[in-house]
Amino acid sequence: MALSASALMPLNLVKFYACKGIPNANRWNKVSSRTAHSINFSLLFEKRGIGFRNGIAAAAAASPSPVNEDISQKETPQRIYTWPDNKKPKVCILGGGFGGLYTALRLESLIWADDKKPQVLLVDQSERFVFKPMLYELLSGEVDAWEIAPRFSELLANTGIQFFQDRVKMLRPADHLGMNGSTGYCSGGTVVLESGLLIEYDWLVLSLGAEAKLDTVPGAAEFAFPFSTLEDACKVDNKLKELERREFGKDSLIRVAVVGCGYSGVELAATVSERLQDRGLVQAINVNTTILPTAPPGNREVALKVLSSRKVQLLLGYFVRCIRKEIDLEGSAMPTEAGIFPKTLAEHGSEKYILELQPAERGLQSEILEADLVLWTVGSKPPLPQLEPYDKTHELPLNGRGQAETDETLRVKGHPRIFALGDSSALRDMNGRILPATAQVAFQQADFTGWNLWAAINDRPLLPFRFQNLGEMMTLGRNDAALSPSFIEGLTLEGPVGHAARKIAYLIRLPTDEHRLKVGISWLTKSAVDSVASIQSTLSKVLSGS
Repeated sequence: MALSASALMPLNLVKFYACKGIPNANRWNKVSSRTAHSINFSLLFEKRGIGFRNGIAAAAAASPSPVNEDISQKETPQRIYTWPDNKKPKVCILGGGFGGLYTALRLESLIWADDKKPQVLLVDQSERFVFKPMLYELLSGEVDAWEIAPRFSELLANTGIQFFQDRVKMLRPADHLGMNGSTGYCSGGTVVLESGLLIEYDWLVLSLGAEAKLDTVPGAAEFAFPFSTLEDACKVDNKLKELERREFGKDSLIRVAVVGCGYSGVELAATVSERLQDRGLVQAINVNTTILPTAPPGNREVALKVLSSRKVQLLLGYFVRCIRKEIDLEGSAMPTEAGIFPKTLAEHGSEKYILELQPAERGLQSEILEADLVLWTVGSKPPLPQLEPYDKTHELPLNGRGQAETDETLRVKGHPRIFALGDSSALRDMNGRILPATAQVAFQQADFTGWNLWAAINDRPLLPFRFQNLGEMMTLGRNDAALSPSFIEGLTLEGPVGHAARKIAYLIRLPTDEHRLKVGISWLTKSAVDSVASIQSTLSKVLSGS
């Protein structure tokens, strides 16, 4: 989102505006060098835990430091975001997924006193919110991108929520100085974005989601396709189209290897196998000896039945040891590494990937697979930003997966002004187990986070979060799905009924009423067109048979 010059206070004013080509740069020429040095000193005070405004006041009388000049020249010029009203609470939300966006919308829906209603700033690296559970429908052609990936600018058009498209570079929390949120300073800390924008906040929400972890297996980062973002889904769809064109009219099969048989892997295997039908061979690899080890038995049984009917090969009890690429030139395979094989030579051959499988248990032999496409669905890591470790008290308590440890109110332990939820949070249930990183958990945590922010700002008691498992559902193709509600034990909806129930459940969960209405009309229209086409096809077959 473009930022007006009036909303920003640059540290190196004249140089910054000159290099960026921002108009009205001359208006800053009158700013004295002493003022610029004061701003730089405020950052140094802030790094040492001193309040931002107090730091400016203290630095105003200080003389410039040569060391500070050297640092400012080496660092990217920073700009300070100016909130519209300094007297109202300032809430910065990092990440616009289910946790971040729905927390912002929850804050917007609550009733506030005029002087207490917070200013909310949402930051995400993408311009679109992505409804991730329905990314598989992009591969099957069942939905359009705008339906499950609307722009933040459209979703937030009728709200007071500000949105910046940017990446988070660093956190500078200051709330570790107190245990109840009252640190004695106006600011809870600052956030530094990659663009150089510095945001001072009173309350911070970490909901940055998770990224695919591809660095655990040699070759995975170079040759495997993850499937967790809109960009990932588009790349996989384009690769499938390329393979479909290449193999059109040929007898050879398109070979797809899916690594991982959790929900994401099974849904991918079912969707891709339905799309390719007899033109493809899908092989799903899992280190466990069963698929969907944590799913309800009903969902697992339905998934096994669907995968078997589509002739998906399951390689259970194996893990991938490495992936390498070869180029097949007139029937002879030649090994290559990423980026070093001549492009002109590669254009005359076809690429294929070799997966070396190692048995996870005794009694199994090593396997070698060939694939035209490798889809990776195992492993993830939350991309929490770095902190400036001037002392140990700044550090966020992280678990082995890099998630922030939170108390039952979703506040990060030791940081009363920072909330974490979704993939960024490591909240444990009553049995001591970390809650799963699912959309359902993030939905519910966003509701509680919004309420607890309201309570914290209004000096009210915060509520402990209690997850309520409503059931689990998964897609298995254009007209197949499995849904096991938790409130009816043993019931599993499958086939077209489960598919319709799943779409209705997700339609209700779309972020705004306006978007929900548009998508609902679009889906009804598509359903009507598909029904008419099905009737016409049936009548045509009947008439041709007679």
